[in-house]
Amino acid sequence: MQPDSVQQADALPKFDRPISMLAWGFNEEESLKSFFDRAFALLNATAENFELVFINDGSTDRTGAIADAYALHEPRLRVLHNERNLNVGISSWRAIKAARNEILFWQTVDWSYDIRNLRIFLELTKHFDIVQGVRPVPIRLLSYIPVLRSIYRVRSRSDSLRQAIVSLANYYIIRVLFGVRFHDMQNVTFYPTRVAQSLDLQSTTAFANPEGLIKAKARGLEIIEVPIGFLPREAGESKGGRIDFVIRSAIDVLRHWLKWGWRLRLSKRAEIAKPIYRVAEPVFLDEQIIHLTAGLFKEFR
Repeated sequence: MQPDSVQQADALPKFDRPISMLAWGFNEEESLKSFFDRAFALLNATAENFELVFINDGSTDRTGAIADAYALHEPRLRVLHNERNLNVGISSWRAIKAARNEILFWQTVDWSYDIRNLRIFLELTKHFDIVQGVRPVPIRLLSYIPVLRSIYRVRSRSDSLRQAIVSLANYYIIRVLFGVRFHDMQNVTFYPTRVAQSLDLQSTTAFANPEGLIKAKARGLEIIEVPIGFLPREAGESKGGRIDFVIRSAIDVLRHWLKWGWRLRLSKRAEIAKPIYRVAEPVFLDEQIIHLTAGLFKEFR
């Protein structure tokens, strides 16, 4: 984003609608305190009214104790504990159901997504039903070619090459099976809370985020994609590339496709096929937002 756009976003008044930031984690004692510090600094600078909902997913280290201790001096932090490790899908459901404010979004405890333009993304929720983050493709000459674009995208997706390949393979499997045209389905998503809570999410794995987007798209909701880049983990251990997580997620995707996905694709073909707006496309926004998002255009091609 260009410096003038950053200054314009900073010049905006704080977001005037209450927001809920969601997060969940398993054995994140090395990252959690810095996550809370960073989250509250950003939220304080961005919104008038907010909360942070954190799900301790049955951690066996000090994650739960650190979260409870932080909540003692920060009343806007709400901590919920799973009695055992239930995985990201169930934890995300629980966080969504617990949200009390008008708009919700999430961030990982290792702060893996670059939400420095949070104020602008929140403003876009006044114009679109859902705002979906997309990891931008690195700008290279050959990255304009569709197949090679995906190869260039690989190393910008995750902490390791293996995790990136798993992430990209998962993306294309879901896109082919369910017929949706999202450019990223594992990123930060901004929802009206009432919409997210009505989606009847059933996934127990990382398919929860794509499941919500697919069901929202089938309802005909207007979605805009914005550039939100990946940031490497600085502390703790990433768990998304573990082979047991990958297998469970793949089984979950197939189970949901057999249960409802293929029927949804056939019955809602027209809704699923509708275009998804991107911030670099001509969309109907007021002049102020067009001006604010001008610096984001270089992120997409």
